[in-house]
Amino acid sequence: MIRVKICGITSPEDALAAAELGASAIGLLFWPESPRYVGRDQARRIVEALPPFVSAVGVFVDQIDEAEEIGAELGLAAVQFHGDEPPAAYRGFPIPVIKSVAVRDESAVDAAAAVPAGTTVLLDASDRVRRGGTGQVIDWTIAAAIARERRTILSGGLSPLNAAAAVAAVRPYAIDVSSGVEAAPGRKDHARMRDLFAALAERA
Repeated sequence: MIRVKICGITSPEDALAAAELGASAIGLLFWPESPRYVGRDQARRIVEALPPFVSAVGVFVDQIDEAEEIGAELGLAAVQFHGDEPPAAYRGFPIPVIKSVAVRDESAVDAAAAVPAGTTVLLDASDRVRRGGTGQVIDWTIAAAIARERRTILSGGLSPLNAAAAVAAVRPYAIDVSSGVEAAPGRKDHARMRDLFAALAERA
């Protein structure tokens, strides 16, 4: 089955539920402007609750130095840069990097190509205020063109209702789901998470 990252986790309980349902990774937002923001102590409790083989990914917005420090402190498996970070800022980063690319139109193909080789690309809706978790679906045709060229994580408005179709259309390395399985920002709906994994398993 497709790899799944449940992003915007704010509690050990939601992290464990995601892991038990089949998530490969959970996402922790360290950007203070996010309604899903977690501080270091809160994040540490979540990371410590994770079972083996489930990764914790830190999400940062133009916070290169902070990402390196927190990543090392908490033992994050990867960091996700969701801002306007230029390639030079994270090339050679000591922790595996995921770089978000906003899909507004076909210019996203060139933007993804500019991300350094070896860096995984995450495709999301364009929103310079919320920086993810918008519930907006992106153009899957553009996403598929990018996924054919490099390792790609598909995000943007995914939910139990459309995730399986998105995977079939784009064939990404993984998907990233946040608002589509929430009861409220930062609080996951365990029934919706269960429905998501059931839908993916049915189409696997």
